[in-house]
Amino acid sequence: MGAHPPTPHAVPTAGEPGGGTAGRSPDGLQAGLKNRHLSMIAIGGVIGAGLFVGSGAGIAAAGPGILLSYALTGLLVVLVMRMLGEMAAASPTSGSFSAYADRALGRWAGFTIGWLYWFFWSVVLAVEATAAAAILTSWIPSVPQWAWALLVMMVLTGTNLVSVGSFGEFEFWFAGIKVVAIVIFIVVGALAIFGLPPGHHAVGTGNLFGHGGFLPKGPGAILSGMLLVVFSFMGSEIVTLAASESPNPVAAVRKAVNSVIWRIALFYIGSIAVIVTLLPWDDPEVAKSPYVAVLKSLHLPYVDVLMDIVVLTAVLSCLNSGLYTASRMAFSLGERGDAPKSFATVNKRGVPAVAIWASVAFGFVATIFSYTSKDTIFQFLLNSSGAVALFVWLVICFSQLRMRRIIEREMPERLTVRMWLYPWLTYATIALIIFVVGYMFYDKNGRQQMVLSVVAAVVVLIAGLLLDKRRPREVAQQPAVTEEKA
Repeated sequence: MGAHPPTPHAVPTAGEPGGGTAGRSPDGLQAGLKNRHLSMIAIGGVIGAGLFVGSGAGIAAAGPGILLSYALTGLLVVLVMRMLGEMAAASPTSGSFSAYADRALGRWAGFTIGWLYWFFWSVVLAVEATAAAAILTSWIPSVPQWAWALLVMMVLTGTNLVSVGSFGEFEFWFAGIKVVAIVIFIVVGALAIFGLPPGHHAVGTGNLFGHGGFLPKGPGAILSGMLLVVFSFMGSEIVTLAASESPNPVAAVRKAVNSVIWRIALFYIGSIAVIVTLLPWDDPEVAKSPYVAVLKSLHLPYVDVLMDIVVLTAVLSCLNSGLYTASRMAFSLGERGDAPKSFATVNKRGVPAVAIWASVAFGFVATIFSYTSKDTIFQFLLNSSGAVALFVWLVICFSQLRMRRIIEREMPERLTVRMWLYPWLTYATIALIIFVVGYMFYDKNGRQQMVLSVVAAVVVLIAGLLLDKRRPREVAQQPAVTEEKA
């Protein structure tokens, strides 16, 4: 169960762009994602529905100081993505950080973080399906909410089953709408800040410092704010999984990693800065729905409907990418012998249909619980998966420490993306993540979530250790089995 170097199947074949054979990635998946798909997946991956809706809770908790919470969390994500990019550029794979943990730290690490990540995104399927159904029901109340949830799950399951290209096309347009909406919001908001629209006056810094100061609830609120926003950034890593299904995964990973800084700065820090500058942070409307509050203050028509459309798009995007991500992680686990072997099969279109159906099945069950047992079973699922983002980032850090040495020894020519100030900045990132984890245990609002997440992690870890004892170590990355068409 110790660390082991990459096997021949774990890295691309020399001389081919990204390592795949014609139209296929090294593990048998269809290389059907185009450059524009990956570019928009990378950009849209950091824009979730939580930004449009959940950011209000962060602003209420920290005031204008939430900008520092977003900046610190964004810095953390940039550093983690740089580490992940280093490994992904050297060895693109559908399992991403789980496969790297498997090779660098041991089977127990890859098994544990892979299943926790699958669990997280499978629960997200239920969350997003329920959120989408709530919006659609408000438009057409004659259709039951559960029916809408079932419909959106079925439609997006269908797009994922058809081909990876259809997933990419849907995600391209979903993410495109989110990006355009955020850019328009920032431009309009910036014009309002400087008093350029007719009838408006420049707001200055009154809202930033005039309602109890920039940190009205003290410096500690910055950390509390981080706990509320840290999970909004989950999704940045999806592009490293998707890259393995593109003609040139190395270039895609490099581009995504290099652009993560401006994406976070623009979409998160930029839009939140507009909100807390234009409106008082303690305005009840800001806590309820900050983006709607800003647009209403500018007297723009049909604000509620427009924001419903944007949020619905963000929700469907998250559902679409969540299903893709969960299925590819299940596929990778099946390849490595950490899940049923059927998960690692692909059909004639190069799609891991069994892994998709398995992920959807869990998502359907979780969705049922969101209606029948919202405050018990479903709440347990939410809390026990809540801290997975921190666990994933921590495992990426430790994996990179070991993988750097393996890459330098086995394939130094593939070290095209390098972590800055290695290993010291990696150690600093680990320390910061551990500090945030410790603060969650201390914070009364984050304690239950962290405790249940740790319990879930321990259960999965024990299962992995027991499984590892029952059979010898298999090859880290077996070629995918292609099912014959019946």
